[in-house]
Amino acid sequence: MSLKANLRRKSPFRAEHVGSLLRPDDLLKARQALEEGKLSQDELYGLEDVAVKEIVELQLSLGLHAISDGEYKRFLVWGSLFPGLEGFEQVKNPPWEISRDYMPDVAPFADSEIHETLLCTGKIKHVGSTYLREWDYLRSIVSAKRLHECKITLPAPEWYHMRYREGRAYPKEVYSNDDQYFADIASAYQNELQTLYEHGARNIQFDDPNLASLLDVYIALYNSCISKRPADMHVGVHICRGNFIGGRHFSEGGYDRVAKKLFQTMNVDTFYLEYDTPRAGGFEPLAALPKDKNVILGVISSKLPQLEDPEKMKERVWQAADIIAEGNSETRSKALGRMGVSPQSGFASIALGNDIDKEAMIKKLKSVREVANLIWPGEP
Repeated sequence: MSLKANLRRKSPFRAEHVGSLLRPDDLLKARQALEEGKLSQDELYGLEDVAVKEIVELQLSLGLHAISDGEYKRFLVWGSLFPGLEGFEQVKNPPWEISRDYMPDVAPFADSEIHETLLCTGKIKHVGSTYLREWDYLRSIVSAKRLHECKITLPAPEWYHMRYREGRAYPKEVYSNDDQYFADIASAYQNELQTLYEHGARNIQFDDPNLASLLDVYIALYNSCISKRPADMHVGVHICRGNFIGGRHFSEGGYDRVAKKLFQTMNVDTFYLEYDTPRAGGFEPLAALPKDKNVILGVISSKLPQLEDPEKMKERVWQAADIIAEGNSETRSKALGRMGVSPQSGFASIALGNDIDKEAMIKKLKSVREVANLIWPGEP
């Protein structure tokens, strides 16, 4: 195995989570107070810092290694980067006819109070890191030896292309075709990744519940976005089917039709996959996972409060490992060497959170650690 591969294989971990964690009530109330003009932005920043410190301490106490800030400094999991780019403008109450009809439940996007809408209005340019403030705070509260383990999540690079009908993602007088538009998006991501790297970030996760749409085009975009990442930066992509409040989602069905192309042509190191309910299909597509890619099985639900049986989860992981092993003519042990477990998605893709409480979330995270200990004793 090459030095580059060795460096990247240090992540992910056997017990993982995918970034967002339930916000404390006082932080939700503070954000509301900000919107009502009863709290200043600096006051909110201070409260966010306190909450982040507490959630980091919780993760450490549970024996987790892929530490995140819970995405507490964001309202939406997929926002953040695009508003900071030159060339995008936020739109309130966007005209419905610009949206692509690509999901079974589009209702969440009709509510601009819970979802930002950005339109490209000019040439796209990276003019400074959108994430540096939140990353630098996380960096300041973890030990130097744990910094490379910490995770920061980024939105899918195709998000504000995929959302819109053909011809509505950008003005024709700005970009004459998708290739030009994607080139500037990729350049912006390259700059963002380099900036984060220079500040110590080594563990990056993209969140993408819609990657199966226009797969060839978007895989190429991803590969361009990460093409200049340093050798010791681990990059993963989380693919689920949506994680809205009340169970709203983007899609259903297994990975069967996209697995080979996704796993074998997308140049990320790790795939974080939803596998907690039947809507994700079976493990069979994992036979296409190549030997140089990792997979994290989201067998623990972040949507439902019921606690999974760790022994049954262990059996499910072994089942998946056997399929991967057969697809690569290797042993179960070899396949397990590039696997881990996690909740199927975050606990709060939107700041309001899923329909479970903090106690249930903690039990779920403990269960992830317990399942990992059963399968990979002594490994992080």
